[in-house]
Amino acid sequence: MRLPADDRSRSPYTGYTRAHWEAAADALLAAVEPFATADRALYHLPGDHVSHSGRLSDGLEGYARTLLLAAFRKDETVLGRYAEGLVTGPGGVWPRITDRSQPLVEAASIALALRLTQPLLWDRLDQPVRERTAAWLADALTAEPWPNNWELFPVVVGGFLTEIGHQPDAARKAIDRGLERVERWYVGGGWYTDGDGRLFDYYNGWALHLYTVLHAWLAGDPDLLDLYGSRLQAHLADYARLFGGDGAPVPQGRSLTYRFATAAPLWLGALTGRTPLSPGETRRLASGTLRHFLDRDAVDQRGLLTLGWHGPDEAVVQSYSGPASPYWASKGFLGLLLPADHAVWTATEEPGPAERADEARPVPAPNWLLQSTRSDGLVRLHNHGSEDTRYDPYYTRLAYSTATGPSPSYDNSVLVDGDPSRTDIVPLGTGPGWIASRHTVREGVTVTNLVLAEGAAEVRAHLVSGAAPGTPVRITGWAARDGARAELLPAVGLSDTLTGVVGDGDTLFVALARLTAEPYPRPPLTELVSVRADGAGELEVRWSGGAGIRARLGASGVEVTVRD
Repeated sequence: MRLPADDRSRSPYTGYTRAHWEAAADALLAAVEPFATADRALYHLPGDHVSHSGRLSDGLEGYARTLLLAAFRKDETVLGRYAEGLVTGPGGVWPRITDRSQPLVEAASIALALRLTQPLLWDRLDQPVRERTAAWLADALTAEPWPNNWELFPVVVGGFLTEIGHQPDAARKAIDRGLERVERWYVGGGWYTDGDGRLFDYYNGWALHLYTVLHAWLAGDPDLLDLYGSRLQAHLADYARLFGGDGAPVPQGRSLTYRFATAAPLWLGALTGRTPLSPGETRRLASGTLRHFLDRDAVDQRGLLTLGWHGPDEAVVQSYSGPASPYWASKGFLGLLLPADHAVWTATEEPGPAERADEARPVPAPNWLLQSTRSDGLVRLHNHGSEDTRYDPYYTRLAYSTATGPSPSYDNSVLVDGDPSRTDIVPLGTGPGWIASRHTVREGVTVTNLVLAEGAAEVRAHLVSGAAPGTPVRITGWAARDGARAELLPAVGLSDTLTGVVGDGDTLFVALARLTAEPYPRPPLTELVSVRADGAGELEVRWSGGAGIRARLGASGVEVTVRD
């Protein structure tokens, strides 16, 4: 992909400006054009992986997701090509929108694109084309979504159909129903769970916040924008801390092949004025994640986004992924809706949170602890509250980081008798520098976990309950890559191989961990922290800086007392 030369004056951290975003969008749109069908209604991108929805649906996905990119770019020539696809697509080429079907997802992208470009695209269509397109979209108003972020797809379609006056009563009903349903998943602090349970991931930003806030903004509803905008603002205070100094977002959760779609909520805050971030920090974080992936082979030699993380990677492909699925990343170009003279484009880049100071920030809603270090820009997410066994291991590991990448391995796990299962996670609280939870390994066997963090160092304590005496236990740590170094040292109840056995009753195992990109980390980990166990679940920890912590792990929960 050919991009302009770096501009290190305006963008000292990434080198990227609006011109780079425009060039990247143009290149991505040009690369998919050869794979359109003759009538331009479908985009059949190459690839061996066909989604469970089938090739026809995958072709619609290719049209819809790249149309959204074209809508953000607002290039009339490119939009003209997509206008050609509307002549035949809704008239019988595209699959119908039915209950819980993939076309419902793609209808939202098409409707949003048409709404954003109405004078350039919709208003220029012949009346019969508009009628067929509106009729096809209208099926989304009554189609039953999956009970998660899908509830907002009818909202997006309803917003557009309301604006053009097509079935306004049904559209209003769909909007009200969808917004009401997602309301029960708002847990406070700027966080939603993506359906029932504790499903915390990037769908918070690129779906649940994106669609609710855009709906309120496009509808010109100040009360609704105050409601959803205040939630977005609170979310971004945490969200900004998920990006490392190298631009990488922490790879946690499903659909990681959407890559720089993670930039969407950053731009959304700037677009609506609901953000705690300065314009320079917003662009630094968004441009950082775009550059991170473009510099690491997210685009192949044909200029196409691949199914993967950096390059192609089957490990991050879900059954619903098709060749065009990565173009959900188009949402990351939302910032192009902001004019060139907006401060988000003209301000000088400012450092992100991971570049400003060491931090071990509690995030109570998902029960996460975000640990970052300024010296290497690494971010580590200690997960003690997000769980989705359907997409393990991307939800249920004890920790994820910007330096370790997506991995199906059982890193950062507690294996009891060889079983790494972590289900029924119960959050036990979090605070500055600590976090705790309990999970079930199998019926009758639980592990109570406590992590203490300072700088790059971690103390990981695990109390195994309900297992028979002599049951083997193994602790695993970080799977380092990309020049990072990982350490995991035994402290209590573990041998040099990080294994131990359950004794009579509850048994405590403690390890020291460190993940760093510093080539020669100093001082040694054992000089940064000392650990002493008093009884089955009591722990005394002292950091080299002088702070002490006394903790007690037990059946009733975890107690943490910080002492200066």
